[in-house]
Amino acid sequence: MKIEWHKKLKYLLDTAIYIRDIKGEDFLGVSDLLKRIEDAYENFYSFDSKEMEILLESFERDVNRLLLEAEKSLTPYEIVKIVRHPQRFTLQDILENVYDSYMELGGEGELNIDPAIVCAKAMLIRKVGKDYYFHQVMVIGHEKGHGEEFRQGGSAKPWGNEKALRYMKMAETEGIPIHFFIFTPGAYPIEDYPGAAQQIARNLYYMAKLKVPTVAFISEGGSGGAEAIGLADIRLMAEKGYYSVISPEGAAAIEAKLKEGRPPRELVEKCARALKLTAEDNLRFGTIDKVIPEPPLGARQRDYEFFRKLKVELIRATDEVVLQTRSMKLLRKYALSKQEGEDFKYFVNWELNEDEVEVLIENRYKKYRKMTQWAVNQPKSFIKSVIEAGQNFGLKFANEFKYKILKKGHKSFKKFLDELTSESSLLLKPVSDPVKTVYNLIVGGKASVPKPPEAMLEEDTTTYVSPLALEDRTVTCPMAEKCGCPDIWVPDLYGEFCGVCPNCGYHFPLEYKWYLNNIFDKGSVKMFNEDIASGNPLEFEGYAERLKTAREKTGLKSALLSFEAKIGGISLVVVMLVAEFRQGTFGVAEGEKFIRAIELARITRRPFLALIHTTGGIRIHEGTLGVVQMPRCTMAVREYVDEGGLYIVVYDNNSYAGPVASFLGAAPYQFALKSTRLGFAGPRVIRETTGQDVPPDYHSAENALKRGHIQGIWDRRELRKKLFTALLTMGGKNLYYR
Repeated sequence: MKIEWHKKLKYLLDTAIYIRDIKGEDFLGVSDLLKRIEDAYENFYSFDSKEMEILLESFERDVNRLLLEAEKSLTPYEIVKIVRHPQRFTLQDILENVYDSYMELGGEGELNIDPAIVCAKAMLIRKVGKDYYFHQVMVIGHEKGHGEEFRQGGSAKPWGNEKALRYMKMAETEGIPIHFFIFTPGAYPIEDYPGAAQQIARNLYYMAKLKVPTVAFISEGGSGGAEAIGLADIRLMAEKGYYSVISPEGAAAIEAKLKEGRPPRELVEKCARALKLTAEDNLRFGTIDKVIPEPPLGARQRDYEFFRKLKVELIRATDEVVLQTRSMKLLRKYALSKQEGEDFKYFVNWELNEDEVEVLIENRYKKYRKMTQWAVNQPKSFIKSVIEAGQNFGLKFANEFKYKILKKGHKSFKKFLDELTSESSLLLKPVSDPVKTVYNLIVGGKASVPKPPEAMLEEDTTTYVSPLALEDRTVTCPMAEKCGCPDIWVPDLYGEFCGVCPNCGYHFPLEYKWYLNNIFDKGSVKMFNEDIASGNPLEFEGYAERLKTAREKTGLKSALLSFEAKIGGISLVVVMLVAEFRQGTFGVAEGEKFIRAIELARITRRPFLALIHTTGGIRIHEGTLGVVQMPRCTMAVREYVDEGGLYIVVYDNNSYAGPVASFLGAAPYQFALKSTRLGFAGPRVIRETTGQDVPPDYHSAENALKRGHIQGIWDRRELRKKLFTALLTMGGKNLYYR
């Protein structure tokens, strides 16, 4: 009995410490209670049985009272503290208490390619009546570790996310569901191959069309690190978990414009509230599907009742994903209702046939396409909506008819005609000539001989001059000391030299309008979706005024421009993230405009160009509504590329974080202009995370090329020519001009 009492006293001591750590030393006498429990624990054997029994009853009553009171006044930042606490359950606890058996793959503990990512083959047993059924699943998740520093607190390195992708593919090969568990403050921000940003992008790109059911469970979801294994058919979230674009401390540092040191506690608390990072907030916003209840002040390592409920919810969620692929809506609803509670009425086979896999992928795309659309800020009347829907339907129908019916027949007949006319025999000429004449009459006459590329580019040139070129002075190249560059006269630099040092090739920044007027054929740029505006869906204090200032200063409504244009007569769809509007940060408006643009390119079979003037990452003031644009846009990219589209990304100036770690980094063709800085996180974040300073050229385009993150470095003076050459030589036969 004394052993059990000692264990119980230790549990009450740990719980009192836990309450103090979450709520603070001044919370309802918790410090006094903790001192009394500590004294009893240290002098345990000096108490007789009756005294200890009375003490335990008193301590248990007081601890439970404090737990309930603490729960009532829980703040968003205290929820963040719960998730970070050493007593919080981790993936290891889930593997041992939720799954009936498991085998870790790819090494255990420190003997692992990246201990922050754990992959395991696991078994779940379902009881239906008196029968038992076995389900195999692949478990992939972050392991924070119980004081194991080699886990890096669940921050996955690039090769850890690459390992996760490998086992996703293995699960796909074996046809078993994947359960993802997200316990990360964020990815480990290093550019070493395969690269933090680029590997997250690869994961998202592949997860978009995984051929097996996927369920994600979020306890701590930190920005892009969470998305690396977060794109799932159903997303569950712990009641006391958090899911956010950035940590409250990181947001506070940005708001306070701190370059060093810690932000004030009051500002951190304020940012935690403003970010709307709780499970309740995310459920309301539609970024997760269900909240898993937890005991007061959150589940800890020995909360076995919570693990039992989590097992049921994971089975149920997987059932739901599977049933959505194979049942009519009414039957599915009835079937799921019969699975309510902790008892299962029947067995659901989790294997999918080919038709069901197609439905699974289609459902996944629809789910993410719909996500956050409620937050799109676009003034639109009912009549305008009807007209727009009609235009979209008409465009889709016309292009489907043109390319899948007319063009297909046209190509078949042309192939036959070419084969017929290629014969040099005089015997065939009398037959082929009349056929050719009739064909030319039908299709509109003989095609003219195409002009050479250089001639096409010389047409439609512009006389636009950057306002920067109007100053009568000289500037010094930043590389002058190293390369011996002479001072440059400003009108020459920003005029004839296109902002490029003629000696060393250093690229000075240029305004986005220079690109609009110098890269594309004159008069060919036609903007669309200009009325979609960046908003303040979280009602972040003071942010509406900043957006208003940005609109007035730039004349733009968001950081992303979407337009149709031509280069050398070739029509393409373009998006451009511009520095002038909030440093090119990305949110709901930008995500919706990007998806609509790439969908237009897919329907009309045109090339798609993302010209990144600058991007500072996901806009923190839109919280997870901004973060989920990463999977949303990447799924649209995957659809476009799979249908034969040509997707090219060109980076300029500074390009960082979420966009590079998703829909930009997923592009098969990525190029950077010289002097571009490209990566996942800036020097300060890297220093705070790793404890090391990075060299000045760590994020240079040259290093990005060496690491294999981009396919080439271009000179701004040749950008138009390079793009035209790419349009002629890259991409498949599905492009309209092929």
